[in-house]
Amino acid sequence: MDLINSEFESMVAGLSLDESTPNTYLDDLERESVSDQNHFEQPNPTWPGLRNFLLSARIAIKRWLRHENGREDGVEL
Repeated sequence: MDLINSEFESMVAGLSLDESTPNTYLDDLERESVSDQNHFEQPNPTWPGLRNFLLSARIAIKRWLRHENGREDGVEL
């Protein structure tokens, strides 16, 4: 028990409870979010138009019905 107490005392000997930093944890988080260059930017695709949308939907449905995509949907009966 004395060994544990002495180890604890040696770890906390240099600490002081009245030390304050010029910034807070929230300031650090805000700074990291502003400087973080590794973030996700949501893509903003353009609308293809109604005609092109319907044509691509028609092609996709035909491929799905003919099983041209080469994959199964995972359902087994």
